Amino acid sequence: MTVKIHPSAVIADGAQLGEGVEVGPFCVIGEHVSIADGTLLKSHVVITGHTTVGKNNRFFPFASIGHEPQDLKYHGEPSEVIIGDDNTIRENVTINPGTEGGGMLTKVGNNNLLMAYTHIAHDCSVGNGVVLANCATLAGHVDIDDGAVIGGMSAIHQFLRIGRYAMVGGMSGIVKDVPPFCLTAGGYRPSLSGLNALGLKRQGATSSQLKHLKEVYRVLFQSTGSLQQRIIEAKAMANGDAYADHLIEFAATAKKGLTIPARDKN
Repeated sequence: MTVKIHPSAVIADGAQLGEGVEVGPFCVIGEHVSIADGTLLKSHVVITGHTTVGKNNRFFPFASIGHEPQDLKYHGEPSEVIIGDDNTIRENVTINPGTEGGGMLTKVGNNNLLMAYTHIAHDCSVGNGVVLANCATLAGHVDIDDGAVIGGMSAIHQFLRIGRYAMVGGMSGIVKDVPPFCLTAGGYRPSLSGLNALGLKRQGATSSQLKHLKEVYRVLFQSTGSLQQRIIEAKAMANGDAYADHLIEFAATAKKGLTIPARDKN
């Protein structure tokens, strides 16, 4: 396979393009960019900075990848963006590189869908199989674990974590960590509204595992006592279940607080 480059595209000397890469009209690729096999840039896509793109990605018009971060502390350090394989990056998506204060890297994994106008700020980490719906925004230093779904027009505060297979409702303002396998209602400062049972079933969780996880969820987030007391109680009933252990560990390591059910907020 050969590289296909539209005559109107601008490719800097030093850029590396793999087999079967297609670069559409009016795209711009910088000198420190590497794009692996089979990736498609439809049109008007800009990829610059120290950016590495994996295989079989699709970039839609006006995506802007690798421009300097929107961080006043950034002073030109050669930080990176690394994007994995098989991602769909829709119109007007922006992904900024890392900074010296955050590890110098913004990373996006594999098989993610970044819908139109989504923004991934500096020093973020996005796992695999994540969906960011239209206009979802990640502030700096946010970690999104595998399989999470962020609803449209939602904003995630800096330094937060969204757990594995969590689902954040649309138009949310998230200011505390969202535990794995959990749902939040949409809207201003949302609360937990239970487990993402459908998402877990799609990942192979059995009925008995879901029942057990609901019991652990109830102890962690709906029983009385301090969080530390509830964590101890939940650990005693986990019985080596991987889902339960992961949920408990996430709660135990939260540094910015946890999103919890509404009745526990006070």
